[in-house]
Amino acid sequence: MKKKIKIQFDFVLLGILLLILVLHYGKVIPHQYDLFYIAGTAVIATVPVILSTFRSIEKKKVSVDLLASIALIASLLAQEWTSAVFINLMLTSARLLGAYTERKTNSALEQLLKLKPLRAKIKSGATWKEVPVEEVKIGDTVLVELGERIPVDGKIIEGEASIDQSSFTGESIPVSKFPHDSVLSSTIVVSGHIIVLAEKIGKDTSFEKVIQLVKESQEKKPYMDTFVEKFARVYIVAMIITAVLLYTISLNSHLVLAVLLVVCADDIAIAIPLAFVAAIGNAAKQGIIIKGGSVIEALSKVKMIIVDKTGTLTRGKMKVEDFVTFNSFKESDLMKLARSACQMSNHPSSKAIVEFITTKNVDPEKAIRFKEFGGRGVCALYKGKKITVGTKTFLKSSKIYINGEMMKKVLKKEEQGFNVNLVGYGKELIGFFALSDELKEGIKETIKELREFGIQEFVMLTGDNEKVAQRIADATGIDKFYANVLPENKVKYVERHLNKKYKVAMIGDGVNDAAALGIADVGIAMGEIGSDVSIESAEIVIMDDDFRKVAKLAKLSRYIFTVVRRNFFIWGIVNFFGLLLVFMKILQPTTAAAYNFVTDFIPILNSIRLFRMIKK
Repeated sequence: MKKKIKIQFDFVLLGILLLILVLHYGKVIPHQYDLFYIAGTAVIATVPVILSTFRSIEKKKVSVDLLASIALIASLLAQEWTSAVFINLMLTSARLLGAYTERKTNSALEQLLKLKPLRAKIKSGATWKEVPVEEVKIGDTVLVELGERIPVDGKIIEGEASIDQSSFTGESIPVSKFPHDSVLSSTIVVSGHIIVLAEKIGKDTSFEKVIQLVKESQEKKPYMDTFVEKFARVYIVAMIITAVLLYTISLNSHLVLAVLLVVCADDIAIAIPLAFVAAIGNAAKQGIIIKGGSVIEALSKVKMIIVDKTGTLTRGKMKVEDFVTFNSFKESDLMKLARSACQMSNHPSSKAIVEFITTKNVDPEKAIRFKEFGGRGVCALYKGKKITVGTKTFLKSSKIYINGEMMKKVLKKEEQGFNVNLVGYGKELIGFFALSDELKEGIKETIKELREFGIQEFVMLTGDNEKVAQRIADATGIDKFYANVLPENKVKYVERHLNKKYKVAMIGDGVNDAAALGIADVGIAMGEIGSDVSIESAEIVIMDDDFRKVAKLAKLSRYIFTVVRRNFFIWGIVNFFGLLLVFMKILQPTTAAAYNFVTDFIPILNSIRLFRMIKK
């Protein structure tokens, strides 16, 4: 409420200041009254600036208002009423632009809150009952029909639908979802209807966590605000010393006042944070949450990227690349037996084999006595013989005979970087499947693009063996990798590369990446709000698992700093010409204040246009 009153006050004050200047220069008011009105307005408008300066000093902060206060007090003492009005016009406009900046910052959050589902249809006996979303409990069955937003995080237990996930990922193309697939709150059913088992509700849903992330990104003070404060401390002291020296030499108070009026840096104090607000807001619309302007500054200095393999570079989903049969077994027999043994397993390799065989339209045999041996393989019984599928070590321990020629073919595939799952029937080896973790789209192109943005080295961490790691590195253009890395050791590898010369970014997903993300200079979490822990540890969150958005981030950070440098360049040029005009006696205090007011808008407008340009 106080903020609203302040904004209303500044709007009224801005109108009065403009009116007074128009009446003064239009000579509408008689001279004896004109002086009274313009002096009174100058004094009243100065009060908020003086109060703001005192508040800053109480907090042991030096703001641009201090320099402005000195210029205002000097103007009032010198009875340069018009100059004081111009300074206040400039400062009032700056305060209103600051309010505009804050409103823009809050707009992303407001847009998110509009997407929040308010009601849900839950199963109540044999019927569906519509209730406020706050009444939904974990384990409830929720019906979501065409055009409705999903009110919970959960799994589909019945039905099929196309889901618009743009509120999370920024991508407008709907995603097809089927039974057992996970769905997220606030996403929209654009075709079909589904029944969802509620797994996360209320504050625990992915949507609510995104809202919290946006709030945190707004509350964290941008680095460039701190930079402006540091700049202000040095700059203001320098200007005060310069003003004292100038007066000592010239004994000309009007000259000193004109200089102070030209060099006020309030435009920079508004323009720089405004550029960062534009960056954070537009990134959010593309499905990227940036936790504060300091992150953008750090990102612009990144020269090395350390990246986790599974779930970041690859989909974390195994895929059959090749298969081989032995002992004159038919391909169809190998597939039937393998599918029979693997179809009851949840292991990624077993799922990949079943999925591959399904595409070949090969039906499984009716096997019995299924048994799974964690991480090693599976067994089942068919026609009195055991089907064994798994690693070569597992098959050897199961007394499956593997001759030298067979082993040579297996080892060749392993040397090429594939995970090999062997299939035995009875006591003989009948074939194997060569699997790989599928690369995500555009990885190699993105890495190449990131190099063009100044990234000098890429390092990959993976728990896979050397051969698998080498294959991924060769396919993506990664410089260096560490294989057989345990999750608990990832932090050590990140620490090893941290240095004072440049920033290091870590990209990963999942709980086992959280500590490494937290210790890196810039942590980037991937994967459809997959791990709450990794999201909290990271400075940047990419809502989907699209690695290509990392290149967008690099482009954004460099573009923002191009604008920042341009703003400082504009400010320097404007000040140079302003001071030149002052020393040429073309600008007096009044006209110097007017000059400063007009030129203030150049860097500010340069930042404002970012709200449109970054979308492109």
